[in-house]
Amino acid sequence: MIIIFVLGAGPAAWAQSEREMADEYFKKDDCEKALSYYGNILGSGFDKIALKNYGTCVVKMKSWASAEQFYKKQIKNDAANSHWYYLAWGALLEAQGKSQDASKKFEQSLEATGIRIDQKREIAEEFRSRNQPLWAKNAFLEARTIAKREDLFQLELASTYRELNEPQKMIDELLSYGTRYQNTEVVQSMLQDFTRDEKEQALLEKVLYDKIQKFPNEGFYNELLIWYQIQRKDFYKAFLQERALDKRFKHNGARLYNLGMLSLQNQDYGTAVGVFDYLVKEYPKGQLYPISRRMAIFSREEQVKNTFPIKRSEVEKLLLQYQQLIDELGVNVRTIEALRNMATLNAFYMDDFKKAIAILESVIEAGKQEKNFVDKCKLDLGDIYLLQGEPWEASLIYSQVEKSQKDDVLGYEAKLRNAKLHYFKGEFELAKSVLDILKKATTREIANDANSLSLLIMDNTGLDSSETAMREYSNVELLLFQNKKLEAIDTLKQLQIKYQNHSLSDEILWLTANTYMKLDSNVQAMSNLKLLYEKYGVDILGDDALYTMAKLNQEKFNNKEEAMKMFQELLEKYPGSIFVAEARKRFRLLRGDVVN
Repeated sequence: MIIIFVLGAGPAAWAQSEREMADEYFKKDDCEKALSYYGNILGSGFDKIALKNYGTCVVKMKSWASAEQFYKKQIKNDAANSHWYYLAWGALLEAQGKSQDASKKFEQSLEATGIRIDQKREIAEEFRSRNQPLWAKNAFLEARTIAKREDLFQLELASTYRELNEPQKMIDELLSYGTRYQNTEVVQSMLQDFTRDEKEQALLEKVLYDKIQKFPNEGFYNELLIWYQIQRKDFYKAFLQERALDKRFKHNGARLYNLGMLSLQNQDYGTAVGVFDYLVKEYPKGQLYPISRRMAIFSREEQVKNTFPIKRSEVEKLLLQYQQLIDELGVNVRTIEALRNMATLNAFYMDDFKKAIAILESVIEAGKQEKNFVDKCKLDLGDIYLLQGEPWEASLIYSQVEKSQKDDVLGYEAKLRNAKLHYFKGEFELAKSVLDILKKATTREIANDANSLSLLIMDNTGLDSSETAMREYSNVELLLFQNKKLEAIDTLKQLQIKYQNHSLSDEILWLTANTYMKLDSNVQAMSNLKLLYEKYGVDILGDDALYTMAKLNQEKFNNKEEAMKMFQELLEKYPGSIFVAEARKRFRLLRGDVVN
């Protein structure tokens, strides 16, 4: 029995050993020996990997004649796998530059698969792996013809058309697949990978609009177009499509509300206002009415606060709109956020601290069942005390929230505000110790803010015994927090002269430029940015200064040529900058490219 077992296992063991030897020689790039072993293996039975490795070695050794003889022999002896050998033979001829002869072998490979759809698919994937997308396409289309099914291999063909640079056919296959199976996720994923070229993006948008016109009741095309426009951050166009879907399919504004919030998060305040205004008008008795009414005003508030200089008259309009909302809906859980917004507007833009505090105290009472809301109001209250010049009161309230929200985001936010308060007071060592803890905060925004301020303190303290420069600089930041911009500008001018050779000099120029921009004094802002870039272009704020100058030329001075020049300079000089993607987009837009 032992003898029989050993004799029976012999050929299998030998085959295993031969395969191991072949692979080992192949890995060592010893193709002469590997070829012999792979030839023996294929002579015993078909092996796809062995065939591919055999072909690789033939090309490396240029042993064309012996390989052709081998393929002929295998086609004769192993007819069931002849399609693989014809394909490998064609690849061999392609490597010799004999394209016409290669095409004949590829054609024979397809013919050898007969009417077997599974073999057509396998051979198509092999063509793709060998960078022969044209023959892959032919194989897939032949399979369709045999099966008499136009929906066969749609995703595979879409990928193949992408490789053939035929975007129209690629898009057609994907849209056909999407409408047939209503599978938006797969189509979106593939389109995201495939439509990176701007011409392809424009073509996709055009095709989708055409489909929507021809098939108005097929919601899939609208869904895909909305997704595409959101990817491009074109929220207004997405709003137009979503509004049409809302009317047609009776979504009762739910999807529109989500789009409005997304627009707001992406700082497209104009679109957000349009979405929420539409919801207020169309659904005055719906569940979304109260919050849509508030979000419409809040979106306008964000628009006003981010348009410099901020106009007092616009803030007064916002306060009136909030008051009308309170009058209509009363003071309750649906309106407490509106009251909170009223308080901060009165404090930061109307300098009416007394009224702001009174509103916050009343709203804390109204929302006392909502712990998080109450603590947010307390943070606002702390800010108002700081605006009034009462840092001790502010710190006390921040500390209350720290204890109440320990290990939560609001607790970290309170700790960050206390750290900034120590910074404003010139208590740099204490501020830095708190900031270093916050570097590990759960939210990226808080961690980044903490890290930036910690680095600023570390880089600019300990340079003199009194740390005078840093104290004066932090005092300017307090003035800016208190909205005393003109007073801050006067102080910054003095600091520029006083600390020309100090490590803070670039930070002083940067803060001056940003303050001028908030005052809409863009000529002065540009002057400071130019000086910053000329003197400190190789330092950490170099790319910030260049990008901001380019934006000013584009948006404020309408100097297209200079803006393009600066965006291009940024791309070349600072390839690792966080502004690269946006700079490239703006450059192409100014050049006249199609940018979605």
